[in-house]
Amino acid sequence: MPHECQGIDVLIPTRDRPAELATTLAGLAAQDFPSFRVILSDQSDQPLGPAVCTMIRVLRQRGVPVMTQRNMPRRGLAHQRHFLLRQAQAPHVLFLDDDIWLQPGALRTLHEAILELRCGLVGFAPQGLSYSDDIRPAELEPYEEWTGPPEPERIAPGSPQWRRWTLHNAANLVHLARRLRLQPGERRSYKIAWVGACVLFDRSALEATGGFRFWTELPVDHCGEDVVAQHRVMRQYGGAGILPSAAVHLESPTTVPNRQVQAHNVIVADKRLPAE
Repeated sequence: MPHECQGIDVLIPTRDRPAELATTLAGLAAQDFPSFRVILSDQSDQPLGPAVCTMIRVLRQRGVPVMTQRNMPRRGLAHQRHFLLRQAQAPHVLFLDDDIWLQPGALRTLHEAILELRCGLVGFAPQGLSYSDDIRPAELEPYEEWTGPPEPERIAPGSPQWRRWTLHNAANLVHLARRLRLQPGERRSYKIAWVGACVLFDRSALEATGGFRFWTELPVDHCGEDVVAQHRVMRQYGGAGILPSAAVHLESPTTVPNRQVQAHNVIVADKRLPAE
């Protein structure tokens, strides 16, 4: 079962995004969670830059340890996450992409949620606020709340559960929170296909299901490695999205333009790494 000890390691893979990374770190500097550490795995071609270095100093000044690691040569996204997880020591790990701004209180909310729900992972799906006026009712149809602790689920491509991915498009969760008329401080846990860019794991659950050790089975150019890891955790421990989302996507161009290899197509189908 998930831990009840405090402590979060925030794991951030980054590459050539100094402005975005500085914004991500600024969001972390505004958190009120009492015990967290930041670990950066940097694969940039250039130095991190003055804005990033300043925000690292701000975090350290307020007592938040920050570790910066170089992870070269580049071996793909799954290896980046594997490398970060190996540095982690806290009971819970937050995989946070380098183009996400978190609202104040986000870490505390995620931590409270995972303890309350007693599951393997919880997440805030980042919202693209440029889509605030783009209302998509059809994409909200798969929304379904957990009425108790999340149950283990198998999420297979083409299944009804897989269709939940549309919930996280554009600014859908903003519109959903408004439709539900959530009051300040109120939150809901809901069923997910997966959550990108901002996911808090129970570290023991993630490691028990293999973490990202499957990186050796993937070509360097791939995407969707987080989907594989989340599905393995959810299959055994369950998982949930948290509404309203406290994560904002900066909407910068992707640093992974080659998305031809989806990790779940390789790993789940591979006889050496069976689905069950």
